[in-house]
Amino acid sequence: MAALENVKIIAFTSVCSAQIEVIPCKICGDKSSGVHYGVITCEGCKGFFRRSQLPTVSYSCSRQSNCQIDRASRNRCQHCRLQKCLAQGMSRDAVKFGRMSKRQRDSLIAEVERHRQQQQQQQQQLQGDAQSVLSYSTKARQDRSPQLLQPMAYSFTGETELLTYTADVHPYLIVRSHRETSQYRVEELQALRWKLFSREEIQAYQSKSVDEMWQHCAVRLTDAVQYVVEFAKHIPGFRMLSQNDQIALLKTGSMEVVLVRMSRFFNTENNTVFFDGKFAGGEVFKSLACGDLITAVFDFAHGMCALKLTEHQIALFSALVLINTDRPSLEDRSRVQRVQRSVELGLTHILRRDNQESLMHKLYQRMAVLRSLCSLHMEKLRWFSQRYPLTAHSLFPPLYKELFASEAELLPGTTH
Repeated sequence: MAALENVKIIAFTSVCSAQIEVIPCKICGDKSSGVHYGVITCEGCKGFFRRSQLPTVSYSCSRQSNCQIDRASRNRCQHCRLQKCLAQGMSRDAVKFGRMSKRQRDSLIAEVERHRQQQQQQQQQLQGDAQSVLSYSTKARQDRSPQLLQPMAYSFTGETELLTYTADVHPYLIVRSHRETSQYRVEELQALRWKLFSREEIQAYQSKSVDEMWQHCAVRLTDAVQYVVEFAKHIPGFRMLSQNDQIALLKTGSMEVVLVRMSRFFNTENNTVFFDGKFAGGEVFKSLACGDLITAVFDFAHGMCALKLTEHQIALFSALVLINTDRPSLEDRSRVQRVQRSVELGLTHILRRDNQESLMHKLYQRMAVLRSLCSLHMEKLRWFSQRYPLTAHSLFPPLYKELFASEAELLPGTTH
């Protein structure tokens, strides 16, 4: 019996060693390379944890010890990265891969199989999307004047592709970029729904001063915006626009896209949103002193969730929100309009494919709400800048200042 069990362990180890990489790193979400110090991690987090165990190493955090750790931010705070390693169970004394209990092995096998099936389903969906897009693009080109054809060099995740840019769109590319630039996958957020802030943690947020909480949220918002910028780069036609128009669209549209994406982080069952690693209710943001804005944002997220959009639909809708000819300060509105029209056609195609064409009208209604939300955000920012000019001018992240306020609004001593 003992020999048979050893054979099972060896077989299990060899099979799972090859397949375990389907499970993302438990620390940062990057591609994993196996079980290291008792936890499935990537090579980067494995090496980081090993270095952190040196007796001379000591980390500290300047942001309340609750920094978000993911692929993009994992190197920004060593203290919080180490705390997440420990919280996930990493230990120098952790059991080795082949010495797990039967219960642990069965659990890991089930997790590997679950992720493998998810990957197969996603691959099948993407292949279906590609076929659908090819047939759709061919028909659109046949229906349209050849004068609209413009060659465009387009770079995507390291591969240079030459696309013929017409008034149709390539939804597949947008969906792929949406997945690669989302801070969390849907299944990851679902698995974290049980993590709620305790009463003591809520009180800690509420005890922050107004300027401390604004600065904290500005950092979080800036992190989200950086993902939106990466997403924008891969919208077909976006990089054909002038640099001025790209910046103009991002300045006025990135916050709206962040709000659309935030609906993925929202739990309608208890009206909470994923924030700083746990799900938080509106009371967590009390010290911002802008309850009407928080209420409006939560209401918007609740309304978006009610539409039950798929990830494909959210991807195309996000692109449509960003590419908008109504934005101020555009140089070449006709070119922006061509890109906008292509995104509209792509979203229409996706909705038609899903037999949900009636959603288009509701999505345009949501866009109007987004405008009002962002105007309210700007109003609150001006209010804050008047009262805390030093924080607004010197302590906010540079990208936040660049996108959401003019230099005049943030200079100390400015009156409105």
